[in-house]
Amino acid sequence: MEFPEEFKYTEEHEWVQVEGDLVIVGITDFAQDALGDVVFVELPEVGAEVTAGKAFGVVESVKAVSDVYAPVSGTVEEINEELPDAPEVINTSPYGDGWMIKIRVSDPAELEGLMDAAEYQAHVAEEH
Repeated sequence: MEFPEEFKYTEEHEWVQVEGDLVIVGITDFAQDALGDVVFVELPEVGAEVTAGKAFGVVESVKAVSDVYAPVSGTVEEINEELPDAPEVINTSPYGDGWMIKIRVSDPAELEGLMDAAEYQAHVAEEH
């Protein structure tokens, strides 16, 4: 199971890659593994406002339907157009091609509340 050091993480198993005032968001390797084969993804519209801690989308697998939560507040600048047609990319490349949305961060201080890789790894270990 991968925990890339350069990313930040949420308790709800989203990863965040910071690029200036944009963040790229997806679900972690742990989350996709727990879900199983992803069969459907619902993403917000470009331009939608998202709020930290609130659901912005849905990932449906053969086992479960799960909300995906915004790690920070801001505006959706881009969505991964491939996912609705190829949701399995989340399983094969959770930290690469399986990214979900890009958010323009409205409050950069919210990033400070996210976990680093070591903290997230410890959080995952507690859940088992």
